[in-house]
Amino acid sequence: MKTPYKDIYAVLKINRLIVLSSVFFATASSLFSIWMVYNINAKAMNSVFAVNTDGTIIPLKLVAQKESFNVEALAHIELFHGYFYNIDASNFEKNLEKALWLGNSSVDNLYRQKKSDGVYNRLLQYSLVQKVVRIDTQIEEKKGAYSFKSVTIFEINRGSILDTYELITTGNLISVNRNFPNNPHGLLITEYYEKSLKKLNNESS
Repeated sequence: MKTPYKDIYAVLKINRLIVLSSVFFATASSLFSIWMVYNINAKAMNSVFAVNTDGTIIPLKLVAQKESFNVEALAHIELFHGYFYNIDASNFEKNLEKALWLGNSSVDNLYRQKKSDGVYNRLLQYSLVQKVVRIDTQIEEKKGAYSFKSVTIFEINRGSILDTYELITTGNLISVNRNFPNNPHGLLITEYYEKSLKKLNNESS
């Protein structure tokens, strides 16, 4: 029995359908690709970029985030040094309690060491007034980790004598949950260390 040949018109109709389908999908794919390129280009044109120190391009949004972090970090470090070193017989317990919220165990260990050495007892015994005059801080970022170095100038009023000191401290910063008012900046000082302390002058009032 001979196999009947298919109707030539049916074959041409199927071929025509296949060709039209291919053209449709190719056109749709091209239009989608053009739209994607246009969309990406529009977003790029509407974005602002900055040139990093090594010549790389970074979105300004990241720059703004970094600048915002630096502002928060400087405020956090200044707040801590103010609480930890701006003390007298009437406020040292309250200020030190606030300072301990801003650092980890490295701060607590330093506080305990000072307490063991009689620093706060002498503050009470001689009615000393320790006042922070200036805090200068530099923040450094390496691979997403932040460290700082602070130079704190403070005075100790001993009644008839006013001594001025320069204290250099270092540490790292990590982000934590904000806890207002105990830790309003959402940062924590770690690996805190008093690197050096020197007397600048000795003035008689």
